[in-house]
Amino acid sequence: MAEDTNAFAALGLSADLAAAASACGYDSPTPVQAEAIPAVLAGRDVLATAQTGSGKTLAYVLPLLQQLESAWLKAQAKGGAEPIGRRPTRVLVLVPTRELALQIGESLHELAPHLQAPLRWGCVFGGVSINPQMMGLRGGADIVVATPGRLLDLIDHNALSLDGVQSLVLDEADRLLDKGFEDELNRVLALLPAKRQGLMFSATFALPVEALAQRLLHEAARIDVRAEAVSLPDIHQRAIEVDAAQRTPLLRHLIAQEGWSRVLVFVATRYASELVTHKLQKAGIRAAAFHADASQGARREVLRAFKAGELQVVVATDLAARGIDIAQLPAVVNHDLPRSPDDHVHRIGRTARAGESGVAVSFVSADTEAHFRLIEKRQGLRVPREQVAGFEPKEVLPTAAPSLTDPEGTGGVKGKRKSKKDKLREAAALAAATPAGKRSGR
Repeated sequence: MAEDTNAFAALGLSADLAAAASACGYDSPTPVQAEAIPAVLAGRDVLATAQTGSGKTLAYVLPLLQQLESAWLKAQAKGGAEPIGRRPTRVLVLVPTRELALQIGESLHELAPHLQAPLRWGCVFGGVSINPQMMGLRGGADIVVATPGRLLDLIDHNALSLDGVQSLVLDEADRLLDKGFEDELNRVLALLPAKRQGLMFSATFALPVEALAQRLLHEAARIDVRAEAVSLPDIHQRAIEVDAAQRTPLLRHLIAQEGWSRVLVFVATRYASELVTHKLQKAGIRAAAFHADASQGARREVLRAFKAGELQVVVATDLAARGIDIAQLPAVVNHDLPRSPDDHVHRIGRTARAGESGVAVSFVSADTEAHFRLIEKRQGLRVPREQVAGFEPKEVLPTAAPSLTDPEGTGGVKGKRKSKKDKLREAAALAAATPAGKRSGR
């Protein structure tokens, strides 16, 4: 344990925080923590991209806690007293989902009691009554973790001010740039002091994230451990060919055959979440649905029961693809394939966390084969196709009539289809080779 504590201390963390990290079960720094913690402690802006489950939360929580404690200790050394009135918010963490907000809140709850400074924090999000959150912030909070919409609501109610924010964290920055959040994010940014430390963390990198980084960050330390992270999580990926109608029976078969103690199943819609859950329950499997239409209390209870082993299966929409940390989750199943390769990364990253191993199974039918090939291409990984006895697919895509939008039958994989320029060149060549009378219809 002493050696692990020294590993965190070597990054510049105080002895108290290094010991607290070890006491909370964080044995040694992950690659993203090893790079980010010194940069944050030095006051630099940071743009970090790392595989989900790689420890991004602690990569900023630990050094920001130290910054706050150091400021408190200096004030105490000068004979400073507790501020009169509302405590100013020094750190603002913006997140896209309630679940991620709660996960960060759990980390603060674990670590803050080990500090000398009596820090206060608030964790606020929509979907629940605003009144208890307003009461919780009545005396102010050093750290606020918030979804953008609820944060703006609290500001409108004069329950919170951003005038004193010194550090801004955007966790899952790519999701915060979705159309549903973009306007709210811009409103929040307009309320912040111009001079502040900026930290952006995400498991995936996209051009809008780069554009936001150029706008918000100054000479940022760029950290990209995605290449290393590919080999870090021990995730065994499987792709099983099956007709769409046989996916749920196959799921029941695999749960029994593989002996999974718990499995997180991803579907595309709220309706599918409820339907698959109902079918599993009828088969005697302890299952529950998890989606955005459920109340916050119901979702929290599902996660509690799942973590405690009271539920064997949770059938979830992509709401559970980010911000859900289930220790020792042995399996993830893509009942429906994700909409994008980035979502696939987040989904399968729910297993094999914190050095554990896990399996990620994707059900691939004839009409989703092309989409799964695109996911493979983006991963740079080929997943061998399997068939399970008794569930062999019977449906095939017609080969005699290629799709009009994909004449070469490449499944829409970028780089295989003819480009627009190629098509224009072919049209020009055809026009040049066609006699004028035929072109004019004479």
